[in-house]
Amino acid sequence: MKKRILTALAATIAQGAFATDITVSAAASLTDAFGDIAKAYQAKYPDAKIDLNFAGSGALLQQISKGAPVDVFASAYTVTMDKAADYIDPATRQNFVENRLVVIMPKDAKWDGKDLAALLDDKALKRIAIAHVENVPVGRYTKGALEKAGLWDKLGERNLPTQNVRQSLDYVARGEADAGFVYATDAAIMPDKVKIVLEVPLDKPLVYPIAVLKNSKAADESKRFVAFVTGADGQKILQGYGFSAPAAAK
Repeated sequence: MKKRILTALAATIAQGAFATDITVSAAASLTDAFGDIAKAYQAKYPDAKIDLNFAGSGALLQQISKGAPVDVFASAYTVTMDKAADYIDPATRQNFVENRLVVIMPKDAKWDGKDLAALLDDKALKRIAIAHVENVPVGRYTKGALEKAGLWDKLGERNLPTQNVRQSLDYVARGEADAGFVYATDAAIMPDKVKIVLEVPLDKPLVYPIAVLKNSKAADESKRFVAFVTGADGQKILQGYGFSAPAAAK
């Protein structure tokens, strides 16, 4: 009897070491997937609570650098995670999904272009939504692809800057932009309002890294959450939203 009581007590203490609130700052393109992951995680670990904070990866890094109480950082850009090196536990950093960059238009748009050159040559496309290129990964990827194709300077005043990829998606969905550069996973959540007209070629895979912050006050819980995201349950949810496994896991 005494042994059983001690075993139960040890299990309770171990559970208590994890059970706590953690804040997860994640790229805007992860909004829906991480919403479901948080629900699944909390269902599996009822004593845990996940607070989600979404924005462009660059904006999230700025928050972290200013002392925001963040436990886990999930970025849509490896360079942004590189810049977060002073704030993350390097042993916990890993790539967990990949995505694709696409061009979308309103569902009823009539366009039969074949490439980026045709997109920029079409004068009827007066507003093209592109997330800020300074601190939003999808904007950086977009600018890089257009520069490589020699087309960035053609945008001119047609460039409609947005705060993040979800705002670009919303502008196109509402008809406030004639086209927009977003991730394939974002386009997939509004199939009744937008359509993909092009997939943008990139030199390297569009990889998302995740890591636990050095100053996390709940490191054990944070590591367990990351393990959930990268494990079978989390990956099933992510792939359900159109993300793919990172190259090393394929």
